[in-house]
Amino acid sequence: MDPKKKTVWENLREKTKTQFNNIKKKKTPGKLEKKKPKPLQYRRSISVPDLRFVQAEPSPTDSAFCTAPDAIFFDSSSGSGDNTSVNSVPLSTDRLTATDAGPSGRKTVHDLTFIDNMNVSGFRMIAPAMAARGPSGPIQKYLLTVNLKEGRNLVIRDRNGTSDPYVKFKLEGKTIYKSKVVYKNLNPKWSESFSFPLQDREQVVDVRVYDKDLTTDDFMGSSTIVIKNLELDKTGEMVLSLEDPNSLEDDMGVIVMDTCLTFRDATIKKRGNQTQPQDKAQIQRSAEATKNSQLWSGVFGITLVEGQDMPENVQGDIYVRYRLGEQKYKSKNLCVQANPQWRERFDFNKYEDCLEPLQVEVFAKRGRKSEESWGMFEVDLSRLPVATQQLYTYVLDEDKGRLVFLATLNPCCGVSINEFNKTPLEQPDERDQILEKYVSMFSDILLFIHVGFLQVKVVSATDLTSTDLNGKSDPFCVLELGNSRLQTHTIYKTLSPEWNKVFTFPVKDIHDVLELTVFGEDGDKAPDLLGRVAIPLLTVQNGQQVTRGLKKANWRGPAKGTISLVMEVHYNPVRAGIRTFKPIEEKFLEDNPKFAKKVLAQNIYRVRKITMALLHTLQYIKSCFQWESTQRSIMAFLIFIVTVWAWELFMLPLFLLLLIGWNYFQITTERISSNQDLVSVSYTESGKKGLMDKIHMVQEIVITVQNILDEIACTGERVKNTFNWSVPFLSCLACLVLFVATATLYYIPLRYVILIWGVNKFTKKLRNPYAIDNNEILDFLKRVPSDVQKVRGPAEGP
Repeated sequence: MDPKKKTVWENLREKTKTQFNNIKKKKTPGKLEKKKPKPLQYRRSISVPDLRFVQAEPSPTDSAFCTAPDAIFFDSSSGSGDNTSVNSVPLSTDRLTATDAGPSGRKTVHDLTFIDNMNVSGFRMIAPAMAARGPSGPIQKYLLTVNLKEGRNLVIRDRNGTSDPYVKFKLEGKTIYKSKVVYKNLNPKWSESFSFPLQDREQVVDVRVYDKDLTTDDFMGSSTIVIKNLELDKTGEMVLSLEDPNSLEDDMGVIVMDTCLTFRDATIKKRGNQTQPQDKAQIQRSAEATKNSQLWSGVFGITLVEGQDMPENVQGDIYVRYRLGEQKYKSKNLCVQANPQWRERFDFNKYEDCLEPLQVEVFAKRGRKSEESWGMFEVDLSRLPVATQQLYTYVLDEDKGRLVFLATLNPCCGVSINEFNKTPLEQPDERDQILEKYVSMFSDILLFIHVGFLQVKVVSATDLTSTDLNGKSDPFCVLELGNSRLQTHTIYKTLSPEWNKVFTFPVKDIHDVLELTVFGEDGDKAPDLLGRVAIPLLTVQNGQQVTRGLKKANWRGPAKGTISLVMEVHYNPVRAGIRTFKPIEEKFLEDNPKFAKKVLAQNIYRVRKITMALLHTLQYIKSCFQWESTQRSIMAFLIFIVTVWAWELFMLPLFLLLLIGWNYFQITTERISSNQDLVSVSYTESGKKGLMDKIHMVQEIVITVQNILDEIACTGERVKNTFNWSVPFLSCLACLVLFVATATLYYIPLRYVILIWGVNKFTKKLRNPYAIDNNEILDFLKRVPSDVQKVRGPAEGP
């Protein structure tokens, strides 16, 4: 448990009591005796100007109390410049006044309260700790320098027997430094240094170690740096044993570091709104390190080919997991067989500070929770030559076969994080190079994996949701384009952050969507999602600043706040068109989706709406056969005759082209909208219903899904049972019909068969106005029993 932090005045009181323990306190009679001492406030209200402290050299008497840079003097209310020693002045009252020269030069008298009833006339107030205080902000007297060296024998937190450790240094609950992540190592080496100012030697720095995971990081132990135990101006090695009271592990390893505590130089103390050069440089170095850890210089193209000689007598599915640092990918599930063929391709970004190998693990899954590892191996991709395809064949565990996959390292450029004054597209020479690389038809063939270039200026956000108790948040923004991810720095204690950062991405697919997610930092916990925005690249208006409203995590409904951006996209239309006909890049491994009744209801509504649209189309065609409108039926009959008689294969794409053109005409004339949402508001607002309404809604959804699945399954099983002689009479009848159809199509062209069928359909209503419509094929299939009906027995039948 952290020791209780002492205020500046409590420290001053203890020092004063030590020096004046032999002096008898005097109390003045009257009203002053009844008043309780008030704490000294640096500024009593916004209408009172700041106190200006005059610094002077101390007298020999004061040498026992403070050093020269730490002595602060106040003028008396009478303007006396007497520097009488405290020891020579009797104590008389507990009220003090101090003068402050305002902007007009006129002195203003301020009421001050002195601790322990110390008061002098023509006084000198000795406050060593206040020497480091600026016009605003806490005291920063000491400077702690830490060189984080390594960890030894850390605990295991991953199931492969390793961990991905990193270290957080916290002061008073706030993170002051976070180290990089060292992957797959229980004896990591960081070799990182940082400095941080401290108020006094009573403070304690918490050192916490975590295992980096995709979602929530695992705790690996903590320790503390007690500042008062450090010697001034002396660098020493410190070995901290990690502990966790909630863990059963006795030895959680140690963290080794060098520490040095020094006095802060008076020339770099904080004055007004100016930041301290040493702190600013340290912050700049930390921000630069964070930025560099996000940038990638190449792309590993992985192609999962197949498995060889795998067990065949195993029930279940088989899949492969890949991991490179924080990047993960899971292949699709295939039925267990001797030679499963995946033929999947995906990309991993190559980071310069990420040197760990590619991990590959094969799993066999039976049921929902039962899975078995068939083998894991690591592949060192650091020596992979550029633009050269390498074939890998690895043997799995005993009698589990082999896995075959390909790997290629492709160069990548155009990834950067800059300030507003270093925008790539605003530099003429750099802009010409970028346009030549990505837009020119004759650019380097190695860049074919990228079709364009995206630049995003993240300006600011406004009116965000507060997540802290003080009504503020610590927001940062994450940008994701496909599997590429960059993020801004964190701005603390604000609801309207201004990041002013420029991010650039190479574009693999012009149909990608840029997702911007604003998070609120929450210490050791997972960050709070404040809102998100999705912007398709094809909708970007180059060079225009746009302000988008944030949406909730599930994309349904608005969230509080907005974000301002300036975007530019440049791409090669030929490359983008060719890339459109290639497989879309799959997202990296994400959390397993969970059941949500709202999502299920929404999906059912979408399917129902599409089905209704198809049914309306079929109903319109059916009305032509029913002669509900004589003019419409005559036109349809003539079009049918002409089309079938003069039919050529080129007419099919021509018809689709005419349909697209007709819809474009409808949109341009604003007769229909191009953005027709399939999501019903009634489903998104279902959370407002009562408990019984929700229960009935879920029941209706489940029954609907059950009936649809039953209908699909029964149709498939009836087709199968027609061919496997489950009912010999029906199979014989099907053989007869198929034989007649074969002979008919052999002697009569298909065009004439369709004409005969169409004429029969159009004239059927004219010949028999009361005829019942039917579908002969569906009527036949309904006589064939499904598998469930076969189990019930012949008594119940279909």
